[in-house]
Amino acid sequence: MKNAVEPNEAQMQGFMELGDAPVSMLNLLKFRKTAAYPDGRDADISGKEAYFRYAIPMTKLVMDAGGTLDFSGDALPLLIGELDEAWDMVAIMTYPSPKTLAEISLTPEFQEIAVHRKAGLEGQLLIPCRMPSA
Repeated sequence: MKNAVEPNEAQMQGFMELGDAPVSMLNLLKFRKTAAYPDGRDADISGKEAYFRYAIPMTKLVMDAGGTLDFSGDALPLLIGELDEAWDMVAIMTYPSPKTLAEISLTPEFQEIAVHRKAGLEGQLLIPCRMPSA
């Protein structure tokens, strides 16, 4: 398993090819012990604190675009399976379409808060999900 903070080009292309139907994004988040801002600011806050400087306004951007925050909570010890390192937090956000997420990521508001996401995250997995069609 390899976690990352940004999608690669092939991943983004595959995501956009999912079409216009709503998509739920399972977020598995791993926070840095301390925030790592490129300019060195706020070196005394946790990665989680830095990430929430992103997460709270991002949730508003998603909701304003017609999306929902379906779940957000701490990841607990595994019941089945094994991991080398446990996740810190799990969230599920639903977007009206993949295009909605892409459009949000181009807004000035997103560009302004994205620095907090990168400063706070050691890595993450984003797994697009949909209910199976009948």
